[in-house]
Amino acid sequence: MDYTHVRHTFAPIYDETSRVLILGSFPSVKSREQQFYYGHPQNRFWKVIAAVCEEEVPQTIEEKRGLLLRNHIAVWDVIAECDIIGSGDSSIKNVIPNDLTEILKNAQIRQICANGAKADALFKKYDSRVLGRNCVRLPSTSPANAAWGVEKLTESWKAILQEPLQETE
Repeated sequence: MDYTHVRHTFAPIYDETSRVLILGSFPSVKSREQQFYYGHPQNRFWKVIAAVCEEEVPQTIEEKRGLLLRNHIAVWDVIAECDIIGSGDSSIKNVIPNDLTEILKNAQIRQICANGAKADALFKKYDSRVLGRNCVRLPSTSPANAAWGVEKLTESWKAILQEPLQETE
């Protein structure tokens, strides 16, 4: 496969009551096709968030957006555009980061969390010093993180409901 230069084409999910910002690295091919977050059917993000929030797993984009906003969760990605092969985080290069200040100015974000090591590393590289904020790395919900099942992920991700958050390895 060859590298493709891709731009992030859909907006972050948040409102003025959002308290936790969950950052991914960059949308997968499936997410880019759907124009919404965590669109790959084997990504466990929606199952984990629903379990943490004690709600039913959302099926539609409208239900997913509602689940996030009801629970004061914002979602976006660190990368605005990059070169990438398919959906592979390990292939990402030539990154242009998203400007996270819009969310931080217009929402009550008390904690920033990264969905996996790549999002965490990108946040630290491009955003941490600029924003003066730290990020808590949570285990990735990607199917590539096969060592973590839904139950173990859910236990770890319950940290988004607590203050202060503790980094999970």
